[in-house]
Amino acid sequence: MRKLIIITILFTSFMIKAQHKLPFYELPIEKEEYTASSTVGRMIDGLGFRYYWSTDGLRAEDLAYQPKGEGKNTQQTITHIYDLTNMMLRLTKTDFKQVKDKSEMSFKVMRKQTLHNIKALSKRIKSSKDLSEFSSEKEGKISIPFFNIINGPIADAIWHTGQVASFRRSSGNPINSKINHFSATVKE
Repeated sequence: MRKLIIITILFTSFMIKAQHKLPFYELPIEKEEYTASSTVGRMIDGLGFRYYWSTDGLRAEDLAYQPKGEGKNTQQTITHIYDLTNMMLRLTKTDFKQVKDKSEMSFKVMRKQTLHNIKALSKRIKSSKDLSEFSSEKEGKISIPFFNIINGPIADAIWHTGQVASFRRSSGNPINSKINHFSATVKE
């Protein structure tokens, strides 16, 4: 019986730790090398960190929450953020597989896919030697200035992630108070 209790405790502990395996639970310390690619990549990492925590532990009532008046509820806002991450992947020609069709995704699957989309985008941007490669008119590249990606879908995703944080606070489920947005860490 004692062995069973110990195994159960270890398994539960492992499962709790496994939940942290999604990207952006915390952000690693980056070397201070300020290139256009590293700066935009870190901005995208910041989006991932904020998205992770604004969507962590959402309940059904949080997902259904909608501010008074017209607008999207939390789930619709999360779906919009997912769509924005796919747009960013397309605009940067980042090939990254989606696990399911959006219409078949549960909240948890969509959250996980969105985090992985952000991670793939971050990796792609950070590996770029020059962001102008994304603005090129060459075949297979986008034909809009990269600045439009920054002030378009990147900024929009950050904006809507803040809305999710606000909505969840309004529905009585505030973000974990142990996270630090400045250092992108979690106090244990």
